[in-house]
Amino acid sequence: MNATWDVLGLGAVAVDDMVYVDGYPLPNTKVPIINERREGGGLAGTALVTVARLGGVAAYLGVLGNDVLSRFAIAELERAGVDCSGVERRPDARPIHSVIIVDRRTGQRTLFYSMAGVSNPDVADITPELIGACRVLLVDSTVAIPALHAVDLARRTGVQVVADLEPSDGVGVSELVQQVDHLIVGLDFARDVTGARSPEEMVRGLWLPSHTACVVTAGDQGSWYLARETGGHIQHCPAWRVQVVDTNGCGDVFHGAYAARIARGDGVARAIAVATVTAALKATQPGGQQGIPDWPTVSRLMEASGLSETPGANGTDEIRPVRATIGLPA
Repeated sequence: MNATWDVLGLGAVAVDDMVYVDGYPLPNTKVPIINERREGGGLAGTALVTVARLGGVAAYLGVLGNDVLSRFAIAELERAGVDCSGVERRPDARPIHSVIIVDRRTGQRTLFYSMAGVSNPDVADITPELIGACRVLLVDSTVAIPALHAVDLARRTGVQVVADLEPSDGVGVSELVQQVDHLIVGLDFARDVTGARSPEEMVRGLWLPSHTACVVTAGDQGSWYLARETGGHIQHCPAWRVQVVDTNGCGDVFHGAYAARIARGDGVARAIAVATVTAALKATQPGGQQGIPDWPTVSRLMEASGLSETPGANGTDEIRPVRATIGLPA
């Protein structure tokens, strides 16, 4: 079957109200708002916008309503080039609504969110034909039950699955850990699941023979991963050093960039290198989706910094530490 999309996303879409302050307020204090704006967000939503920005063909599978938030979320996805023809409309459904406080001094953020009205697709609506129309299926932990059904169909149709999982007590998340091809999680999730202390131990504890790759991301420490192509050896990809403006959405951007490159046939190491650069460039810009770079920007910066564009002689991509901020946007 010929693929219609590079990446089909099943998971969270959000509307983010961004509030920028010069220092996060202490209790019982007043702090002036320096800037504020509304953006699209969410784990799957931001990842899919990243796929589109990097030149991939992305589509969203989800449930939204006809309210102001739903209309805004769909408009933002479509403006970025994400196919929303698979969105089901239900009267009482809506996206996640978040208020995000960003400290302009550090770029760090605090997120307050509401899940009221959030609805998942019915399993019966996720068909083999739908899943077979993509090269990569991207799922997250907010839709674990329908995601498990979609992952099963992906296995049958030969579609690779990338998972963005966060700490959750929800049913089905532990099963997703075992069943997806490319597991990409943060330190907190990896620590909760494995009980390990170091990223290397976490990667080893998460790894299963059924996985194509396990990746543990650790912010400014970079990421650690184990993949079939590494022959059982844990690898480290250093973080890209930038002047951080806003970290909102960086993890979702990493997942989207990784999925986009896997869909285009890159190996795991190369996909991680691209994802690392893309997420770091996003961190130099305010906002979640607004700051996502396009493929020419990412490609030029990688080339200027001496990162390998082709697989190494041993069949894996060579990744060298980057120690300079070359050509970064202001």
